[in-house]
Amino acid sequence: MTPTHDPRQNHLLAALPEECYSRVHPELELVALPLGWVLYESGNPMKHVYFPASGIVSLLYLTDNGSSSEIAITGNEGLVGISLFMGGESTTNRAVVQCSCHAYRMNRRVLKQEFALGGGFQYLALRYTQALITQMAQTSVCNRHHTLDQQLCRWLLLSLDRLEGTDLMMTQELIANMLGVRREGVTEAAGKLQQAGLINYSRGRISVTDRPGLEKRVCECYAVVKGEYDRLLSAKISVPA
Repeated sequence: MTPTHDPRQNHLLAALPEECYSRVHPELELVALPLGWVLYESGNPMKHVYFPASGIVSLLYLTDNGSSSEIAITGNEGLVGISLFMGGESTTNRAVVQCSCHAYRMNRRVLKQEFALGGGFQYLALRYTQALITQMAQTSVCNRHHTLDQQLCRWLLLSLDRLEGTDLMMTQELIANMLGVRREGVTEAAGKLQQAGLINYSRGRISVTDRPGLEKRVCECYAVVKGEYDRLLSAKISVPA
């Protein structure tokens, strides 16, 4: 069956008041985001903002020696390209598709016009930005103060929150690049989780078999990030027209 695509598969677009959604809907372009596709590079002017309807986009920082580290992830709960409405036009990180998906993109001119109107779009975009900043800050804390096992648990849970099902197609090398650690460290950490019966890992596929167990093992960083997303972007919030 051909999958059904709907902009409201993205939670931000789904939360827009009807008047606002009707205005932006004709300006949304459906695009496929294959694994590894780069939405924007560090320092380059952005042309579009992306609203993922599925999958995961990683925000990465690349050092001068080619090393990388993930600073945040985005899925259907948010958008990619906050610099366009925050006034920066570009950013120091790059955005790369971590799990293939599709998204809806909006031209920067249309985005700025809609944001300038205030109301629902601006309200949700700013609340999402606050939640994203929380995730970035907590990632920094986690990478500095918590064990690699805990970092891997946090990363797995945040990824699962943005995907359907309990499986992730991800090599240990790619996970190491995301966490900014050596591959051997990821191999050891994943082995511990597998021995504990929390995951199964084979040939680039991670299956989470005991999510409650992961939640007990993870550090407080996951709860902080999830709690802030729930607080700021809950379906119960009142969005101005």
